[in-house]
Amino acid sequence: MPQRRVVTGRSREPRQRFAEELRSLRTGNGTSLRQLGERLGWDWSLFGKMEKGDTLGSADVVQALDQHYGTPGLLLALWELASSDTSRFRERYRRYMALEAEAVSLWHFAVSVLPGLLQTPGYAREVLAAGGLKGKELDQQVEARMSRRELLKGEGAPRFRTILSEATLRLALLDAGEWHGQLQHLAEMAERSNVVVQVLPFSAGPYGLDSTDVWFLRLPEGRTVAYTENAHRGELIEESAAVEKLQGAYDAVRDLALSPAESRKFILRMLEEAPCEPSI
Repeated sequence: MPQRRVVTGRSREPRQRFAEELRSLRTGNGTSLRQLGERLGWDWSLFGKMEKGDTLGSADVVQALDQHYGTPGLLLALWELASSDTSRFRERYRRYMALEAEAVSLWHFAVSVLPGLLQTPGYAREVLAAGGLKGKELDQQVEARMSRRELLKGEGAPRFRTILSEATLRLALLDAGEWHGQLQHLAEMAERSNVVVQVLPFSAGPYGLDSTDVWFLRLPEGRTVAYTENAHRGELIEESAAVEKLQGAYDAVRDLALSPAESRKFILRMLEEAPCEPSI
């Protein structure tokens, strides 16, 4: 059987396909975002966000767009598919994983959960289960997360720096034994030559990355990309100006954090305080 060829070349990810269709219809119509906003009575910036995939908009907005472009029901059908797609961020995450494997250095900031590269199996299992995973899917995700830890091993391992908000070290696991093991592992990883761990204490006060985990990947050709993530979505950022702005916020947080030596002492103090008996 001959291989099926790609006809449109457009994304197969529903959210991205919806955004592409919106952009294609507007540009094909020769209309600017401002003109579109004026004609339909909505703020033009909403349509810009929809075309970038940052938001889907409401059903009312999409129906108005269907009427404006003369595409009865088409955009609403794409909107419904994008709204119900539970895997809408996998495409961006796959792209991020491919870049992570190439990176020569990684910088990271954690708001409330330790980075996967430093997690123990017990920590990963409890965190992923809290997110709704169970059974075979949970086992597969824990195994996948543990396999990522290999990235920091070997001669060619990238340099890795993580700044941990103190909240990540105060949010203990329900299983006391697993939590003790996680802190022990974190203290051991902080001693590796290619790993730097810093703690941002509560006493540092407000900071610019207080709601978003962020990764910076330095690629072999010298380019840096960023990946931001919260509990509901992740976004790969490759545009240089946006990456540079995020780096400025990261540098400000690093200035507030404890030194690597002070941070390791902080982790060891928490390890001493943590109960080591498993919960019954």
